Amino acid sequence: MPKLIDTYNRHINYLRISVTDRCNLRCMYCMPKEGLSLIGHSEVLSYEEMIRVAKSAALTGITKIRITGGEPLVRKGINDFVSELNRTPGITELSITTNGILLEACAESLYRSGIKRINISLDTLDPEKYKKITRGGDINAVIAGIRKAREVGFSPIKINVVAMRAVNDDEAVDFARLTIDRPVHIRFIEFMPVAGQTTWQQAQFISSLELQEKISALGKLIPLDMDKNAGPASMFQLEGAQGKLGFINALSNHFCATCNRLRLTADGKLRPCLFSDNEIDLKPLLRGGCTDKELTEVIDKAILSKPRQHTMLEPTYKKCCRNMSAIGG
Repeated sequence: MPKLIDTYNRHINYLRISVTDRCNLRCMYCMPKEGLSLIGHSEVLSYEEMIRVAKSAALTGITKIRITGGEPLVRKGINDFVSELNRTPGITELSITTNGILLEACAESLYRSGIKRINISLDTLDPEKYKKITRGGDINAVIAGIRKAREVGFSPIKINVVAMRAVNDDEAVDFARLTIDRPVHIRFIEFMPVAGQTTWQQAQFISSLELQEKISALGKLIPLDMDKNAGPASMFQLEGAQGKLGFINALSNHFCATCNRLRLTADGKLRPCLFSDNEIDLKPLLRGGCTDKELTEVIDKAILSKPRQHTMLEPTYKKCCRNMSAIGG
């Protein structure tokens, strides 16, 4: 099967598919407090259209697909969609990112449908702080979902923590401690100025290096050798721990040189870079009777338009027009 190689000799083998921009939470870094304009139902790609994009991408070298949102578990029919993706020739890995609110009820059916790897967003271990960050969420539902995911057999279970100074950075050690006797991956993600309508302040940024210094109070952090296509996180392990610690350095030490992904938004836009509003609209093609060859050629075009790196730290950088919920996590 051919490999998708971009202009900067990166092997693009990973597609993230957002199935909806809707969510049952309203996290402070993902959505504005009020007044979010949702994509109309007719503008959202059908599952059949998403499957067609996935099949065309697989023919050109995509092997990994992650399902995202919004919150993917709020869209009806998600299990049948996963099952169809799982039958797609060339796709060897399926995963999902969820906020975990609905996971307890969905875990078994998701696992049977073909997903074995799961990322769960959880930015605090404090119930009241969780309500504040998510604007009303119940942390107990997330904890129950994580327990159910472990019981069902998901592996690895990755907990994504967006680290924010004066918000949750005081919990870095508490999160890291979870890996000592649990086989989970805790991944700290640097706070990024992504969503166009949400608030990002430089004062809230905390680097991965500073978090590592905090966590070193628990013991020595051992660097782990990971496959170059394993993902953007720099991986470590506390001595004797069952789980692992990951640090995603999107700002302080960006991983653009090894970026291997494309994103398909719920309304059919193919995005070569998370931090750029450059998009290719696949919906007119899909609904206009395009051939598989034409669809594949457009995917190739998206690959070749992938920039060398993001420009978030440059003075001229403008935050993306879309909220994170509309791009896909």
